[in-house]
Amino acid sequence: MNTPRLIQLGHEDPAATRAELIAGLGAPQSALSPKFLYDALGSRLFAAITELPEYYLTRTEAAIFRQYLGEMAEALGPVATLVDLGAGNCEKAARLFAALAVRHYVAVDISADYLRESLDRLQYEHPAMRMLGIGLDFSHTLNLPVEVGAGPRTLFYPGSSIGNFTPHEALIFLRQVHAASQGGNLLIGVDLVKPDAVLVPAYDDALGITAAFNRNLLLHLNRLIDADFDIADWRHIGLFNHAESRIEMHLEALRDCRVSWPGGSRQFSVGERIHSENSCKWRPDDFADLLRQAGFRQVRQWRDERDWFAVFAAFA
Repeated sequence: MNTPRLIQLGHEDPAATRAELIAGLGAPQSALSPKFLYDALGSRLFAAITELPEYYLTRTEAAIFRQYLGEMAEALGPVATLVDLGAGNCEKAARLFAALAVRHYVAVDISADYLRESLDRLQYEHPAMRMLGIGLDFSHTLNLPVEVGAGPRTLFYPGSSIGNFTPHEALIFLRQVHAASQGGNLLIGVDLVKPDAVLVPAYDDALGITAAFNRNLLLHLNRLIDADFDIADWRHIGLFNHAESRIEMHLEALRDCRVSWPGGSRQFSVGERIHSENSCKWRPDDFADLLRQAGFRQVRQWRDERDWFAVFAAFA
């Protein structure tokens, strides 16, 4: 049986993280990267969100894969190397192994250690497959190491995570994906524009799990920069910005409050917000055009019967 290999590219720089967070809090419109939502508790809360009745994304994407995986496999052909971006627990990619005849699985997440348990389990289930875990924050730059190997690759980016990028940022990222595919292809999940009555509850559920997920960001900030946020001073806001075609999550001050950290502070007025996440929603033709602008020459797509979600295959 093969043994998974783990590589950590880059290491956490607490000083750089602190500087990034303080700059974001101090901006005229406070805004933070959504990656800071995912500390240990935040990750568990997000897992709970995916089980909520309002959160259609995970189960709708899964239904598309169940219905059309045969067609996807025919379009993509046998996959020599599957590169799973934001692999997490690796479960979504593992469902593709048999149909795509994957020979080499590369799981990419921000921490290689986080991947260890999942890869050990998968290796036991697929003893002949070569497996590599890469710790990499690809939110700014996607540079895969030589250990991935040469030749065409299929990059896999499910879950509509592309929505966290603005359209301009998404184009830059997809151009990097195109280069990283080395003449291969991309399989990507994309959330589509739909009525507010469906969109907004998915990010502001009745049980308040998404609110807890968002407000937990403040506790994470307290640890990262030694701040003194009081979560009782803040409420969760989830809204659809029609002009930008995106869900936005914010934390809104319920009263005037001053937040301090060593070496600095900021006064927040009642109603002032910290912008914590975007989730852009696409029209199918617009996203297909974006893939072509990124350099992909051929695009296929599969959608659910309600046109709520799409999975695209793009060929370099």
